[in-house]
Amino acid sequence: MKHVSLKRAVGILLTLACASVLVAALAGCSSSSNGSSSQSSSATSSTSGSATSDQGTKTLVAYFSGSGNTERVAQEIATSLGADLFAIEPAQPYTSDDLNWRDEDSRVNAEHENEALRNMPLVKTTPDDFADYDTVFIGYPIWWGIAAWPVDGFVSGNDFAGKTVIPFCTSTSSGLGESATLLENLAGSGTWLEGQRFASNASANEVQTWLDSLDVK
Repeated sequence: MKHVSLKRAVGILLTLACASVLVAALAGCSSSSNGSSSQSSSATSSTSGSATSDQGTKTLVAYFSGSGNTERVAQEIATSLGADLFAIEPAQPYTSDDLNWRDEDSRVNAEHENEALRNMPLVKTTPDDFADYDTVFIGYPIWWGIAAWPVDGFVSGNDFAGKTVIPFCTSTSSGLGESATLLENLAGSGTWLEGQRFASNASANEVQTWLDSLDVK
């Protein structure tokens, strides 16, 4: 009887020892699994952060065009930079007769003589998601040495705080003059860069050369 009891005792001890080894092994696997999971989560977080920091800036090209020259330059800029376009449009569109500055009775002449007539409503003043744009180009023709006044409503009706604003104009002979400075004063916010004047027949290469000098992405 004593021999049998001793044998059973030895068996029980061996069983307990195996169980202890098995528990320790399982605990080690669990720890390794948790460590791998933690490392995977950390890598995912790092990748997500990198994607956010690598996102580029958003650029808008807003413009008013009377005869199509400014629109053409605006399209060149937008195509080169992959930017969005926004046409500044008076609620009452200009006709070719309205824009005939040689006619003393034309609409544009009346607005030139009476500044109160220049305060005109626009089809849309603020582009969609305007707050998301970092850089805004503003294009216009030169009228009597200043920016064509439909642009005034766009500039005064939006908040340019935190944005880089880059004016450009088109004209047959007039230069940029004080047009950009007057618009900057009207806006009252934003970081305004020096503007650029283009001839009515400006080429795509001329526009691209200017963009390259700005180093705008």
